Amino acid sequence: MTMKDRKGLLKRLVAAACLFALPFAAISCGAKKEPQKPRSAPVRIAAAIQKDVPLEMTAIGEMEAFSSVAVRPQVDGPVLKVHFSEGQYVEKGELLFTIDPRPFEVALKAAEAQLARDMAQADNAAADAGRYEELVRKGYVAQSQYEQFRAAAEALKATVRADAAAVENAKLTLGYCYIRAPFAGKTGSTAFDSGNIVRAGDQAPLVTIYQVEPIYASFTLPEQSLPAIRGYMAKGGLKVRVSPGASADYEGKLTFVDNAVDRATGTIRLKATLKNSEKALWPGQFVNVVLRLDIEKGAVVVPSQAVMTGQSGEYVFVVKDGKAQERKVEAERTYGNETVIRKGVAPGDEVVTDGQLQLVPGMNVEIKQGSPGQGK
Repeated sequence: MTMKDRKGLLKRLVAAACLFALPFAAISCGAKKEPQKPRSAPVRIAAAIQKDVPLEMTAIGEMEAFSSVAVRPQVDGPVLKVHFSEGQYVEKGELLFTIDPRPFEVALKAAEAQLARDMAQADNAAADAGRYEELVRKGYVAQSQYEQFRAAAEALKATVRADAAAVENAKLTLGYCYIRAPFAGKTGSTAFDSGNIVRAGDQAPLVTIYQVEPIYASFTLPEQSLPAIRGYMAKGGLKVRVSPGASADYEGKLTFVDNAVDRATGTIRLKATLKNSEKALWPGQFVNVVLRLDIEKGAVVVPSQAVMTGQSGEYVFVVKDGKAQERKVEAERTYGNETVIRKGVAPGDEVVTDGQLQLVPGMNVEIKQGSPGQGK
């Protein structure tokens, strides 16, 4: 094929391509452009509401026995009998241990016999002194003789008083052989069984008893909270709620504020007293503590997830007329899953709780169904 023939073939191919594309170009040029719809974002919303919100402080605390005592022997001797089981709850005055009382019973009998003998001698001496007093008045005996009998009678009276004190001491010592619970409480473990020899100077206690009804909840709060606590305490007693883990809550009252701040930690120690009538709380148990200071009436609250933080502070998106509006807010505090708003939102305002990250002010929103809580 010559060069002339090649050029002719190329012209014919170009002309055919133009004729093929012409109908499509006409269709494209003749079509009308549809206006683009404004973009909208799917969100969930919830209404700001007004309600009473408790003002509370939270802490981790530890349960403490209301009182405790390490029971130690006050006399020497073998343990005759142990009257309780380890871990048993005992009542006040209940017998715990019996130390062999026989030596002390003998000592008591001897003291009582000594008292009886000296009382007889004292009575006789008093009678002699009475007779000599009468003889002195009649002039039959000298005054010095009467004084001797009177002094002997007085000495024997003193001896009787000493003997009576010895008897009381012997009774007291004998009573130490019977060791009783000083208050109602829970017993711990004991290393002493029947037959063990105990001594009054032993450092190891026979058993330790913890009083758990009532019981203390001890906890600490930052020293900055002390003025508020003292201020609300002056208005009335403060309630405390204690919960061990996920179990039920137990209520009590704040009964103790320490008299000094711990310089090492910058905290103040407080204690609440709980009845613990069910004996569900135990010394040494860690608990969640909630101290209620007051109840704020008519506070405006929104779900906490609605509050965002930006460079200029905290804000929320409010939906109005189908559009998102950005509102700066002053968040006071949180309570549970809600945030108390001091300024920026009014009751009834619909705030965005989900989907805020894709919003810009003035953007159209599409309300998603099935919002949790108060959402639409």
